[in-house]
Amino acid sequence: MPQAPEFWTRTGFPSDLLLPLAWLNTGLGATRRALITGKALSVPVICVGNLVAGGAGKTPVVLSLVRLLSEAGHRPHVLSRGYGGTLGGPLRVDPLRHSAGEVGDEPLLLAQAAPTWIGRNRVATAEVAIAAGASILLLDDGFQNPALHYDRALLVIDGVYGLGNGRVMPAGPLREPAEWGLARADAVVVMGNDRAGLTLKGVPIFKAALEPRDADHLRGRKLVAFAGIGRPEKFFATLETLGVVIVARHAYPDHHRYRDDELDMLCRVAAQHGAMLITTEKDLMRLAPRWRAQAVALKVEVAWRDEAALKTMLGPFAANTHG
Repeated sequence: MPQAPEFWTRTGFPSDLLLPLAWLNTGLGATRRALITGKALSVPVICVGNLVAGGAGKTPVVLSLVRLLSEAGHRPHVLSRGYGGTLGGPLRVDPLRHSAGEVGDEPLLLAQAAPTWIGRNRVATAEVAIAAGASILLLDDGFQNPALHYDRALLVIDGVYGLGNGRVMPAGPLREPAEWGLARADAVVVMGNDRAGLTLKGVPIFKAALEPRDADHLRGRKLVAFAGIGRPEKFFATLETLGVVIVARHAYPDHHRYRDDELDMLCRVAAQHGAMLITTEKDLMRLAPRWRAQAVALKVEVAWRDEAALKTMLGPFAANTHG
């Protein structure tokens, strides 16, 4: 998807001009949820979603939950729609066989940590995963899709961007009115420092941050940084905390499919400066093998301020099943 419009951070023109379309989207979403009852499955389902379009940190949260649930003895499988991919599914993602163009970049990344399935039909994909041995399902996105019954639903909100101007698309970044989404959520994960002045009532809040890992080798290095994610500036800001020298930075639209000429240009810029090419883990998934070998990805993971409280909220799903 393209970069979020700058006017989504404030009210006024042109947001006001788009309000009728926002009201229409709100009505359509409400009608859909009223007409569809989520199917209950034979295993628990945990949904990790968000309220705004663009990156908030859902996928890293899913990866963190994969770790927690696996450590507790569960067999978590991940479900994704496969946004950006051409294959409809249901199918299990194979990082050695599939490309981001076929299954999407996020499923490729998730498949390195747990069995991951893509499919536009949520129910059919879930049933295939259960038949393959899943004892619990994690949904990467899908909070606004009413097809499945969720046993737990977590909303991830970026602490800097917050909820933008608080309006529904296209007048703002919201996928639905915030109060509706918060009423259905079991908890909210605020990613990073809350600089947006979020007002979140009636729902547990867990604070977390995306922290680089295995990044000591970058200190002092010259870097050419590029990213095609929801908010590339977050990636650049994280790099700046590592004691590196960013000689050039290039932002692209979310889920951008890099062309050879774009990557050739980035390689030339890096060579001119004696610098290393660096990007996000999701972006690396979208590069062809010959380009992937010429860049490195900054690895990040979720650091929870209170992981014990998170496990308490997850209840029996985070309970240790060993023995």
